Amino acid sequence: MSIPDDRLAQIIHRFAELEARMASGQLEGEAFVAASRDYAELEPVAKAAAEVRELRQEVVELAVLTQDPEMQAIAEEELAQLRQRLPDAERDLALALLPRDAADARPAMLEIRAGTGGDEAALFAADLFRMYERYAADQGWRVEPISMNANDIGGFKEIVANVAGSGVFARLKFESGVHRVQRVPVTESGGRIHTSAATVAILPEPTEVDVQINDNDLKIDIYRASGAGGQHVNTTDSAVRITHLPSGIVVIQQDERSQHKNRAKAMQVLRARLYEKMRSEAQGAEAEARKAMVGSGDRSERIRTYNFPQGRVTDHRIGLTLHKLAEVLEGPGLGELVDALIAEDQAKRLSAIGE
Repeated sequence: MSIPDDRLAQIIHRFAELEARMASGQLEGEAFVAASRDYAELEPVAKAAAEVRELRQEVVELAVLTQDPEMQAIAEEELAQLRQRLPDAERDLALALLPRDAADARPAMLEIRAGTGGDEAALFAADLFRMYERYAADQGWRVEPISMNANDIGGFKEIVANVAGSGVFARLKFESGVHRVQRVPVTESGGRIHTSAATVAILPEPTEVDVQINDNDLKIDIYRASGAGGQHVNTTDSAVRITHLPSGIVVIQQDERSQHKNRAKAMQVLRARLYEKMRSEAQGAEAEARKAMVGSGDRSERIRTYNFPQGRVTDHRIGLTLHKLAEVLEGPGLGELVDALIAEDQAKRLSAIGE
């Protein structure tokens, strides 16, 4: 995809103007914050545009020099090198110009739920959570569990956590969907391979400004906690169930001893689910286009299989198989899958723009 020269000039000129405004010292308060945000977003685009323009100018100048008998050999050699570099530079610029998902830079809510497979599915859900924890640690992110429903053998029927850091949603958003595992369960005496599943949902973390919740739209029930949780279980009314009446979304939180802490965490989860609902409705046709890229992320869609007997992981959306299951589950190997999904998304979006 070739960007016209006049478009390059516009980008570079706009960035120069913004840079001058920032250096003038005349911006204060919200105006300075807004200009700083625009500067941070435009800087990589302007640098990519400047590189493309410089390479194009050098190509033109070297093409002239190839007509000079004394300079022809050197000019042709340098020209060949530049013509190899230019397509990569133009692609980098096109990528920088792609519309950004406004939520990409945000923290995210990670929700994992055991699906079909009973205790084995719950153990797999725990394996997935540990995988994301380790990957997050490698990225310098912080993972804070919000709620969990554990079983007696170390698995999770459900776990919800906040993942905070730079660019969390951008790198994890394609993890949403059904993850399938094929292995011999620890409880299987006959050595038969079982297939189990867990669902993963990645929701961008909203702010209170993004999602306004009217107290009149909430039905809040307080009751006694049940299940694992220590001495406070069934002794205090600390568990909270919040129903958002307009959407029908229900959030239950009972991990904390304090009713107020449970309510705060439940509201955090509710806000994230409402924000995702708003985003999905607002995207409309864009959401349909995203399905064609790397899948919709719908929970009914099987996106990845972890096959233990063969030591492989297959992402069905892009047809990528890695024979490094242990490395993926340890966290670092997951980065290869994430990078491939992002690259596929970028390629499809670039192709759509060029059509």
